[in-house]
Amino acid sequence: MNEWLSLAPALMTGLALGAFYFGGLWLTVQWLRETRRPALLTLGSLIIRLGVSLLIMYQVAGGQWARIGICLLGFFVMRAILVQYWQPRTSTVAGEGNQRGTQS
Repeated sequence: MNEWLSLAPALMTGLALGAFYFGGLWLTVQWLRETRRPALLTLGSLIIRLGVSLLIMYQVAGGQWARIGICLLGFFVMRAILVQYWQPRTSTVAGEGNQRGTQS
């Protein structure tokens, strides 16, 4: 039991890193419409998000594979949560299309 409690900070860190990484990706995609240099924005965002995430995961691991595994689990759980949150909503109101861009 005590061993599992020692892994809780790694799980919380993984959730936070997932929110940072995939939230940053979402913001990057939103800003692509307004930028004059989309390749530079995309590459810069990738380097920053990946660098910060890997550095913090390395620090959290502390040489223990269990910690890095739990951190990655939190990372991908947050990804699943954000995919559900940002998924396009379908309308149930009569007279509106069920998908984006469709007209009734």
